[in-house]
Amino acid sequence: MYIDTNYLLRYMLNDIPEQSEKAAEAIAEGAAIYPEIVPEAVYVLHKIYGIGRKDVASALIDVLDDVDVERKEQIREALILFKETRLDYVDCLLLAGFLSGKNDFVTFDKKLRNKKNSLSNN
Repeated sequence: MYIDTNYLLRYMLNDIPEQSEKAAEAIAEGAAIYPEIVPEAVYVLHKIYGIGRKDVASALIDVLDDVDVERKEQIREALILFKETRLDYVDCLLLAGFLSGKNDFVTFDKKLRNKKNSLSNN
């Protein structure tokens, strides 16, 4: 069974008891998320709730242990990059794919291109 972003957020935030309980039950039963859920969760936690980048990344990394998701290691690496840089999460996801050797990318974004070049030189 897949859960949406709202279920994931209720599980993480435990802010609406009845919904949080249902979310916890679904996850305990082996719920999965689509990879596309993660950027939405990052956005909501960081921009809407005002939670810092490091805390958002750490919390989502922990949640990855509780749910099934495709490309889990790439998502985990992207969250680490999100924690350590000022890049948007999706840019971090591109970098994580690049660092894994699975995907190269091109960009007009100077900041992202510079980060890619600095990481490929290490």
